[in-house]
Amino acid sequence: MAFPSDLEIARHAQLKPIEDVAGEMGLGGHLLEPYGRDVLKIRLEAVQELADRPKAKYVVVSAITPTPLGEGKTTTTVGLGQAMSHIGKKATVAIRQPSMGPTFGIKGGAAGGGYSQVVPMEILNLHLTGDFHAVTEAHNMLSAVLDNHLYQGNQADFDQHRITWRRVLDVNDRVLRNVIVGLGTHIDGIPRQTGFDITAASEVMAIFALARSLPEMRARLGRIVVGYSRHGLPITADEIGGAGAMAVIMRDALKPNLMQTLENTPVLVHAGPFGNIAHGNSSVMADLIGIHSGDFLITEAGFGADMGAERFFNIKCRASGLTPDAAVVVATVRALKAHSGKHKIVAGKPLPEALLRENPDEVHIGGANLRKQIENIRLHGVSPVVAINAFPDDHPSEHDAIAEIAASMGARSAVCTHFAKGGAGATELAEAVAEAADEPSDFHFLYPDSASLREKIETVATRVYGADGVDYDLTAARQLDSYERNGFGSLPVCIAKTHLSISSDSSLKGAPTGWRLPVREVRASVGAGFIYPICGDMRTMPGLGADPAAHHIDLDENGEIVGLS
Repeated sequence: MAFPSDLEIARHAQLKPIEDVAGEMGLGGHLLEPYGRDVLKIRLEAVQELADRPKAKYVVVSAITPTPLGEGKTTTTVGLGQAMSHIGKKATVAIRQPSMGPTFGIKGGAAGGGYSQVVPMEILNLHLTGDFHAVTEAHNMLSAVLDNHLYQGNQADFDQHRITWRRVLDVNDRVLRNVIVGLGTHIDGIPRQTGFDITAASEVMAIFALARSLPEMRARLGRIVVGYSRHGLPITADEIGGAGAMAVIMRDALKPNLMQTLENTPVLVHAGPFGNIAHGNSSVMADLIGIHSGDFLITEAGFGADMGAERFFNIKCRASGLTPDAAVVVATVRALKAHSGKHKIVAGKPLPEALLRENPDEVHIGGANLRKQIENIRLHGVSPVVAINAFPDDHPSEHDAIAEIAASMGARSAVCTHFAKGGAGATELAEAVAEAADEPSDFHFLYPDSASLREKIETVATRVYGADGVDYDLTAARQLDSYERNGFGSLPVCIAKTHLSISSDSSLKGAPTGWRLPVREVRASVGAGFIYPICGDMRTMPGLGADPAAHHIDLDENGEIVGLS
């Protein structure tokens, strides 16, 4: 019998009334705002009301450097959350909201998979409570205010060649990357070149994910730098009168969304900042609620430990004030074999036959990547646990090889079958995580606020990525000097690079050495509160592939959605 699709499994879920799920978290009805039958928003008053309750153990789920197929990090996060109930613990899961760009592009959905999913998956993947639309509207409101400011006389004295604020849309649409606005007659505005990013890359999204309160979000929106004057001075959203309207549009979006897993574990689904350009983690607001709602709060960080986890530690935890107790590093046989350098995995194509053959030696060769990612967790004083995400084509000897690599680094590990068996397939992982979380924590940031921007970049590059050093293009060097002069030097850094290698070159696998990090440009997300150096050609507006998921997502004759996965 064929294994059922994710959508088929999701549709057979036995959902609890969502108010009951909230009640098990300790949330009273006065704190809940229903969005349909299966989703709630949680009022912001919950943060203060729950603050005196005991804190849960705080666990972040990260991974080795993934292949283009992904290694099941969200599925593992959900499976671990479900598994906690199997060992007598109460857990809450916190994940990012899916972007409809990738959903209709290559992913086809982002709710976990198999028997470790967030449900209803159709609602999760399509609109949810409209938070992404609110971010899109708030961002584009500021764009409209900015262009109107230029039209009305440019009192802020913008240098039109140094306007940094673009527009956003939650689709994959490459033709919007570079556009000219204001064409037509004089009454149609001032012509200038600009472009669109995907909504997940918006600074508004990053602000929304990092804010601890409504007033703080409003203040952060006001600090957004939209461009520079002819004298090189930063011009903010507050200075052109755009931040107040943005805050009004974002007011309800700041309330976290509550859903549940197939096994009725509560899931906070909130915010979806880009994993390459932004910090790639779900919201601080959700974590401030979830940290007081049970024994464990399990959250997910984007991509590998060199990216999502590093930003979780140095950006998100700085903003939230929360301290992690343990970290999970998801590893798969196929990814470690790919890191041996002997196989190439391409999205949309079958796995190479040679990769499917039993070969624990290749796992050991690729294990350099796992060892470095374990080290990257330990750099922050956090105990790592390796989740061996099992696939049907794996061989037991290859799982043993991963366990041996983990043991050589002094890390716990567990083979997980949560995709096929739900929480029952991740109980060994849950027990290992519980043990790790009970160990004394020595969590610390990688660098102090007082370090210079160059020192911060070089610390991440050399200690996390394994680079020999950093090379700055002349443009990047001038931008760093400008940010320091304008008072932005105390901000953390969020290095934008490929997620397919620990290095900045996606073709380099394993744990590359003997290379230098090239920084070609540096941008400032002052409202979000970080500086992001750009290494390589980073696309902030994805395109669709030759056969996107949009070709296969449809309605059947009964009006039911098909094609999500």
